[in-house]
Amino acid sequence: MKQTTNTAATTLEQVNAMPAATWGWLKMNQTKLELSDELAAAPAETVKVEGLDEQFAGVADAFDAAMDAMAERFPERRASAPGDAADRARITPETELDVPATSVYQAGAIKLEEELSPAEAFETGMGEAAYTYLADHATKRVVIDVPAYKHATVTVRVSGVDAAAAIAAIDVVVRPQSTLDLQIALDSPVAGEGVVGSVLRVCAHEYATVNVACTQTLDDSWIALDDTGLFLDEGARVNVQHTVLGAGASATGLAGDLLGDTAKVTIDTDYLGAREQVRDFNYELRHRGRKTECEIDANGVLTGTSKKVYRGTIDLVHGCKGATGTERETVLLANKGVDNKTIPVILCDEDDVAGNHGATIGHVRDEQLFYLACRGLDQNAAEDLFIRAKLEDAALSATDERTRAGIVRLGNNLIDNFEEELA
Repeated sequence: MKQTTNTAATTLEQVNAMPAATWGWLKMNQTKLELSDELAAAPAETVKVEGLDEQFAGVADAFDAAMDAMAERFPERRASAPGDAADRARITPETELDVPATSVYQAGAIKLEEELSPAEAFETGMGEAAYTYLADHATKRVVIDVPAYKHATVTVRVSGVDAAAAIAAIDVVVRPQSTLDLQIALDSPVAGEGVVGSVLRVCAHEYATVNVACTQTLDDSWIALDDTGLFLDEGARVNVQHTVLGAGASATGLAGDLLGDTAKVTIDTDYLGAREQVRDFNYELRHRGRKTECEIDANGVLTGTSKKVYRGTIDLVHGCKGATGTERETVLLANKGVDNKTIPVILCDEDDVAGNHGATIGHVRDEQLFYLACRGLDQNAAEDLFIRAKLEDAALSATDERTRAGIVRLGNNLIDNFEEELA
């Protein structure tokens, strides 16, 4: 990780970096962000919290304390495997060629699995530089601690402020057999430019359930940052819905550590890229517990000259017997000017596992555009059809009226008569 600063902007490097790098010439291993140093701190009222009753409000260090306690629940490290500490201890000049060589990624993975506690191994999807920036510039810190056998519903709304950074730092601890429904809305109800974002850390205890829905409806002048880290104990369930519809540039990252047996993560991502917008995604799910499961589904539309990079990594760690992971992406390219990059990855160091990945990429053929043109729809009007469909679907499935209003406002800025025809 490297962070460089000049007088005009802070450049965050190694953002949304893949855990195991691929060919550099593909320009997909990571991205970098340039954020103005002149952004002010947004007023605290730009981050509003709804439904956080006193019984669910946690102390400032609740998340860190919960993660530290996990070291007692999971004291054992990885099972013995080629290249681990036991092998290295036996190395002599005569036998050094008998020990398998390890890549930089493999060496780091072995260290993580052998030496690091759950708290030390915890990470967020956008990486250290982005996490540090978001945490240091947080407008408001929200701590949610759901007691055992309880059910909480909390909404966090972050509104953009011109020439400022509006960021919510959210820590979540969900105790055994409890449930949390968390909605996060990133919106820009007034004109301006700046950064709007959230950084979310989740510790899900035994058989806890966490449902997260994050909807982003910013105008093109804004930068959106959405960073998430998950830890799952035995039998925990985490379901994440990312709806990325706006912002001139957006970066979304999620990392999950499935350390408890039978833990499961489900991720559904819907995204839209229009005009010159940029979308950058990174999902990393590390299976360490036995019979753990993950499902990653992404569905998007790219129009205009928009750009998108999607990275999805399922890491099946040595010892995660019976684990299964599936990732799928479907994207429609509605214009020849778009730039689409997708790299689904499965890393495997275990035999008794199942990993599936794939991507489906479709485009609008010339004869289809000709058909639409014969009925009075030019290229722009045809693209508007796909944009409208994506926005209408998001509006119909919005978690509440205020979130729906943000989608409608964005739709009105993109398409004529969007609200009237939606009604």
